[in-house]
Amino acid sequence: MQIKAARVDIFINLGTPKFAAQAIKKIADLGWKPIQFLSNAAASTASTTNAAGVDASRDIISAVYLKDAADPQWKDDEAVKEFRAFMSKYYPDGDQENGTTVFGYGAAKAFVQVLGQCGDNLTRDNIMKQMSSLDLKIDVYLPGIRIKTSPTDYSPIDQLQMVKFDGQRFEPFGSIIDSK
Repeated sequence: MQIKAARVDIFINLGTPKFAAQAIKKIADLGWKPIQFLSNAAASTASTTNAAGVDASRDIISAVYLKDAADPQWKDDEAVKEFRAFMSKYYPDGDQENGTTVFGYGAAKAFVQVLGQCGDNLTRDNIMKQMSSLDLKIDVYLPGIRIKTSPTDYSPIDQLQMVKFDGQRFEPFGSIIDSK
């Protein structure tokens, strides 16, 4: 592979889980040992690291904001239990271990909050007003991470937790990073 031959020592993997896992596996198959950074969209034990192989995935670094439903540390977490109950009732064929379904659940909870704040005034202007004045905790987000928006900042997530895959799970390190 040309990138290995170029003696690159850092690999930033911005793939979705399936393709991120393929890249991780290929890097391991080549015997290439770069420092690997993984996008938060693919930082899933079930969808990415297990698919790539835990040994190939060891020491991969990411920055995340969601709880990983496949991580045993969250098996007794009330928010993850609520997520699983919701999935069992409304989407029983859905993959409860997949980070994308956890993301969708969290996004839906945020939108329910926006609609609740709108009351009966469901105009575009009021929806935008409510969406640009959020400060709320989403229970499937990691502790300390909040959705915050303002009329001048529509970006809902400005906080991330650095994590490193230890062969079983993404282990947090350092404090939450806040871009503000």
